[in-house]
Amino acid sequence: MLCSALFVTATVMTESAWADTVYADMEHSATKTILVMGDSISAGYGIQREQGWVSLLNLTLSQSEYTWKAVNASVSGETTGGGLARLEGVLNEHEPEIVIIELGGNDGLRGYPVPKIHDNLAQMIDLVNARGAVPIVAAMRIPPNYGPRYTRAFDQLFADVAKEKSAVLVPFLLQEVALKAELMQSDGIHPTAQAQPILLDALWVHLEPLL
Repeated sequence: MLCSALFVTATVMTESAWADTVYADMEHSATKTILVMGDSISAGYGIQREQGWVSLLNLTLSQSEYTWKAVNASVSGETTGGGLARLEGVLNEHEPEIVIIELGGNDGLRGYPVPKIHDNLAQMIDLVNARGAVPIVAAMRIPPNYGPRYTRAFDQLFADVAKEKSAVLVPFLLQEVALKAELMQSDGIHPTAQAQPILLDALWVHLEPLL
């Protein structure tokens, strides 16, 4: 898989060595920016920052011919409302060409109304499009104990808003890891370090054609 070797490298490196080999080079060579607006899944909750899929994405970019860098603006616990409130300022700061929106999971776990989640994501996509950047929406899912009606509506909203706004859709980002206990932390919500290359592989298929 794309990131298997990168995962070994990122795991054995110290944080300072990792920063030296990736970001130092990127500051000089990267000309375009991928912005990641996510929650704890992208912020690397429960693992070392350099083991997270966004950091592995930077390793992939730095070791390829692509002159791109990824900026991780993810915040653990973030909702679509929080992301919408922060987005304009982050866009002003980083001026990205691509924006990955990995939000909604916390909204669903809190039982927020699906139409409101949809509206927040739609507004975020509109802000991204207004800057001439390409929006990517990473779909999330919630446990079935929220009831079939709410669960089905939540699952569908990501595809709906991506279609309505002509955004790139990444199907459920945790599809290959969520039901594998060895790839999930003890809380059953957050992927382990071993799962991060799989998350990146799932996203890379949709991202690479845009680079």
